[in-house]
Amino acid sequence: MHVNANGSDPLRGRDLITLRDFDREEIDYILEVAKDLKKRMAQGDMPRTLDRKTLYMMFYNSSLRTRNSFETGMTQLGGNAHYLEPSSVYVPALAGEEEAFKSERISDVARVLSQMGEGIALRIFGDPTDWKYGRGNKIIREFAEWSSVPVLNMLDNMYHPHQGLADAMTMKEKLGDLKDKKITVSWAYSESTKKTLSVAHSALMASSFYGMDITLAHPVGFDLDDEVLGDVKKNVKRYGGSFDKVHDMDEAVEDADVVYAKSWPVKSAIPPEVDEPDWEKAKQMFEDNKDWIINQERMDKTNDGIYMHCLPASRNQEVTDEVMDGPQSVVFDEAGNRLHAQKAVMSLLMR
Repeated sequence: MHVNANGSDPLRGRDLITLRDFDREEIDYILEVAKDLKKRMAQGDMPRTLDRKTLYMMFYNSSLRTRNSFETGMTQLGGNAHYLEPSSVYVPALAGEEEAFKSERISDVARVLSQMGEGIALRIFGDPTDWKYGRGNKIIREFAEWSSVPVLNMLDNMYHPHQGLADAMTMKEKLGDLKDKKITVSWAYSESTKKTLSVAHSALMASSFYGMDITLAHPVGFDLDDEVLGDVKKNVKRYGGSFDKVHDMDEAVEDADVVYAKSWPVKSAIPPEVDEPDWEKAKQMFEDNKDWIINQERMDKTNDGIYMHCLPASRNQEVTDEVMDGPQSVVFDEAGNRLHAQKAVMSLLMR
């Protein structure tokens, strides 16, 4: 991982691959800058912090919020976000996986782009990784190993750190001091079994910096990454709050201040835990838990809690229209905060 050695400016030159690499003071600083940039934007003041600088964005997957928030953010900061599709260049490949005139070693791509711009951002999960858990993160870290400029994770199948920052920013705006507030991070049903664990992991990590009482809820068999949960528990011990896990959605949402309900995959049905993805097993497990949906009846059990989701949501599967479009939903403010959180990250890391 590329880390700047300048102790007087500890965030400058850093990569952002996962919030696990940061502490609360650093997260606080990023969110303070995001809040200031949002306020200044509302007043018509957009500082050109990254004047004529370039962020290269490599998208292995489609995107609405991520692509547009990064592109808009770079424009507002005075720079340029350059969109790259792997299929339109020589596809970046790990060492030993190159194909002549079809792909190019990541170490070469990263060093070339580092000569031309001030940042590299990547989004990679799912089919481009053969659904192997951790492979997208490995590719992003390979870029970071060879890049001399910051590398930003725009989503892999393990982490979505910029979403986690926007989540924390939104919760602080809506609830104020997050200490002792209860957040329920819950699995929810979707027809599609092809999901990532990244949003749940990053939401839990972001919450664990602020002394929140965290409840993780999912049906039996939908476990998250034990190493990630281990770091969440370490943060709870360090910063306060609590961590609990339940297998009942109604119990989980009781008295919650925040309900974050999002589908994620059956980890035991995807590589490397199995040789090939077992979509039939995953489909059956999903169908057995179709009642894991956030509806108004469940929101009425909360402490007048807010409903959050990274979007796009599977309407009337993960969440009913009544909740999604209702007064407790903050999903569109949450999406808007992606812009401000990412502007803060780029301003601090790429300047």
